Amino acid sequence: MSTPVDDPLGPLDPLDPLSRERTHLAESRAALRAMREDVESLDISDVTANWVNAEVLAHQIDERIKSLADLSDTPLFFGRLDYLHAPGAEGAEGAEGERFYIGRRHVHDADGDPMVIDWRAPVSQPFYRASKKDPMDIALRRRFGYTGGDLTAYEDEHLSDPAAVTLSGSAGEARTSKLLQQEIERPRVGPMRDIVATIQPEQDEIVRSGLGGTVCVQGGPGTGKTAVGLHRVAYLLYAHRERLARTGTLVIGPNKSFLHYIEQVLPALGELTVRQATVDDLVAHVEVRGTDDAAAAVIKGDARMAEVLRRAVYSHVTMPTEAVVVVRGSRRWRVPAYELEEIVRELLDRDIRYGAAREALPQRIAHAVLVQMERSGEAPDDRVQDAVARNSAVKAAVKEIWPPVDPAKLVLRLLADADFLAEHAAGILDEDEQKTILWAKPARSVKSAGWSAADAVLIDEAADLVSRTPSLGHVVLDEAQDLSPMQYRAVGRRCTTGSATVLGDLAQGTTPWATRSWDEALAHLGKSDGVIEELTAGFRVPTDVITYASRLLPHIAPGLTPVASIRENPGFFEVRTASETAEVVAACGELLGREGSVGLIAADARVPELAGALTAAGITYLAPGEETTRETRLTLVPASLAKGLEYDYVVLDEPQAVVDGEPDERTGLRRLYVALTRAVSGLIVVHGAPLPAQLEG
Repeated sequence: MSTPVDDPLGPLDPLDPLSRERTHLAESRAALRAMREDVESLDISDVTANWVNAEVLAHQIDERIKSLADLSDTPLFFGRLDYLHAPGAEGAEGAEGERFYIGRRHVHDADGDPMVIDWRAPVSQPFYRASKKDPMDIALRRRFGYTGGDLTAYEDEHLSDPAAVTLSGSAGEARTSKLLQQEIERPRVGPMRDIVATIQPEQDEIVRSGLGGTVCVQGGPGTGKTAVGLHRVAYLLYAHRERLARTGTLVIGPNKSFLHYIEQVLPALGELTVRQATVDDLVAHVEVRGTDDAAAAVIKGDARMAEVLRRAVYSHVTMPTEAVVVVRGSRRWRVPAYELEEIVRELLDRDIRYGAAREALPQRIAHAVLVQMERSGEAPDDRVQDAVARNSAVKAAVKEIWPPVDPAKLVLRLLADADFLAEHAAGILDEDEQKTILWAKPARSVKSAGWSAADAVLIDEAADLVSRTPSLGHVVLDEAQDLSPMQYRAVGRRCTTGSATVLGDLAQGTTPWATRSWDEALAHLGKSDGVIEELTAGFRVPTDVITYASRLLPHIAPGLTPVASIRENPGFFEVRTASETAEVVAACGELLGREGSVGLIAADARVPELAGALTAAGITYLAPGEETTRETRLTLVPASLAKGLEYDYVVLDEPQAVVDGEPDERTGLRRLYVALTRAVSGLIVVHGAPLPAQLEG
């Protein structure tokens, strides 16, 4: 069949394909329930040696039970593959094809035979990649349509039959799967959901790329880059579970609202152990209470600050001018100043962390003493060396030569002491730049300082100079275009021995230090060998909306390829002139009459007025990050928090006010580009003031 087959849940007919598929769904759910019950019935009382092992095992069992949850409104499987031959036996005489149901997790029956195959398994790959040109030994690909948790439709693609008419979900072919379009355009209420049933071939290539390499994904609005990054994490955890269980994974987002929005995606795919954080969370060495003006923030975020900090840290090392004399019993052992200087210079030349070198210094001095002991005929062992390293004279010398450095106190001094900053920024920052980052009113202590977010990143850099930051196995960095070079370095420290997935859109950079190129960003991240991929097919944003928003691209990111929407449904788009706030509220009420979520996006300064107008009209609303419900589907979104979020319908209030809310026009136009592209089904632009000239046709 080349068209969807629908059935409104009529009586089961054993000869009807849809009835047979429903039977398989019911049997698969029963099998999953049995798998869960088997885990719940495990008795671990006789297999644990102590209470610690028991707690660890109990936690692992609890996590396994959670991962086997059967969500009633989430399809257990969404597709089927009928192979021409048994996988791996193509061309073998008599090799009989097999049938596999593709779903979010593996399900097997009582005999261990698979009833549902995990979408990440190699045998599932043709569901996303096979085409008429390259059927990948697939005779038939079947997609399923659901209403709630009930299977109500299916759609077939005969990939290996030259005479069959085939639908395809990939861009560029003649017809697009109707069920695929329905799933993409399905109204969204609540947090972001997975796209496991609708992953496209170009997305799947990124999802299944190896753990060893770093991938950077440039993707415009609606190209699915965030979902691709999250599904890549899920795939890597499947393919490299033991390794990543040891080293850990981390998803980094721009703010708490965004992280709350995406937090259900990985659990829905059965992955419960991935940590989520913002960059500010990673560098929370001090309490952030202050802010920087744009000029100061740009300089503090500049990669040149890394060298300023390195100089400042190592300036604490002083060359010895006196010998160290160690007294043991009746003997005195003297290490002359020139020999101490050789030891210090050797440690500096090794370019190891400041703290590690400081810990090594007493052992090096003790070793010099042991050499003298051996020359005099003694036979000291490691215990003697350790004792010498703890000798009061050695400890005093180390404190004088290589004193401890507190990262926060160091940065405090740099920002408060003009002479100290000038000494270590010479030849790196000019005088005006130094004056820009100096505090007008120096703080008395670390606790009383009005630290900014950029200051916290500097402290993190200094902390890593003193002691190495632990590395994770894989890090996903979303909305990366807004990071400063120093923030990239902070993230890079968390994956020095691992890999990263970097996601972003250069056109949506809305900070004064926004990323100019991905090559530059990868260099700051310490992943210069990373591969840059570009997603240009738009699956979320309607054609008319993305076409209108793309008028801004020549002014905000002239080198980028505009997103090409492949949606068959163009959605709806209107620009309305309004003189009163009540007309904005009326537009919200109009959209609430439709199914799905609604976002009212406005310049931050306009939010209080709009909030009052909504309340006066009796319309309840949420703040970004709060979960929409059937009863409350409107979210009032300050433009500064709109990035990464999406709604079925959007009302955009006063575009010029969004632009004017930023420190410069380019940043303002980029903020407007973000706001214009949050809608999945429809957008109403309401304005009283003239529209920005760049939007005029």
